[in-house]
Amino acid sequence: MDVDLPGKFELVAELEGHDDRAWHIAWNPTRNLLASCSADKTVRLYNFSSSTSQSDGITSELTFTHNTTIPTGHTKTVRAVAWSPSGKTLATASFDANIGIWAQEDDNEEAEDSPSGEWECMSLLEGHETECKSLAYSSTGTLLASCSRDKTVWIWEVHPDSDFECMGVLMEHTQDVKCVAWHPTEEVRATLSYLTIASAASVSSTLSY
Repeated sequence: MDVDLPGKFELVAELEGHDDRAWHIAWNPTRNLLASCSADKTVRLYNFSSSTSQSDGITSELTFTHNTTIPTGHTKTVRAVAWSPSGKTLATASFDANIGIWAQEDDNEEAEDSPSGEWECMSLLEGHETECKSLAYSSTGTLLASCSRDKTVWIWEVHPDSDFECMGVLMEHTQDVKCVAWHPTEEVRATLSYLTIASAASVSSTLSY
C-alpha cells in the first residue's frame, strides 16, 4: 500500500546534553516541553518554540532550548518517560525496577515553562522485580500502566496528591514485556512482549490481585 507523506522530513534540531545513551522522549500534552531520558540516569526538559511566516503560513524556524535537568535518583538507566494527560506530572521508568512520579514544586503559570519551578519526586512506585521497560497513562489520567522484564504489567490507580495504588498485576506474557500503550479514549491497554504479538484487553477483564 502506497502512503503519500506531506512533504519531506528533514533534521531541524539535534539536542545534546546527556552523558550517555538517550532512550526515550515524550512531548508534554499541554505545554511546549519535550522530555528525554537516558542511561545517565537523568531526565532533560527542553522548551520548544516555532515561528510561522505570515505570507505563506509555513513554519520557518523551530527552536529548542534546555529548560532543566532532573537528577532522578534512579540507580540505573532511565528507560522511559510518560506525561500525565494534564501535563503536570511526569513518570519515569528505570532499569532499577522502580517508577518515579515527578511534579513541579512551584505549580503556577510562571514556573511551568521556566527552570525556577524545581521538579521533585512525589512518589516512588515499587513492585517490579527487575527492569521497567515502558509506562503509560490512560487517557483520563486515572490509571498508569508499567511493564517490565519480569514479564508482568502493573496497573496503578492514580489518587489525588500523587498517591498511587496498585490495582492488579497482569501475568499473561511468557517473555519480557517491552511496551505498553493505552487506547486514546477507552481504558483498554495493549502490550508487546519479546516474542509474542501485542495483546489488548480492557482493564476490568484482566486484573489479577
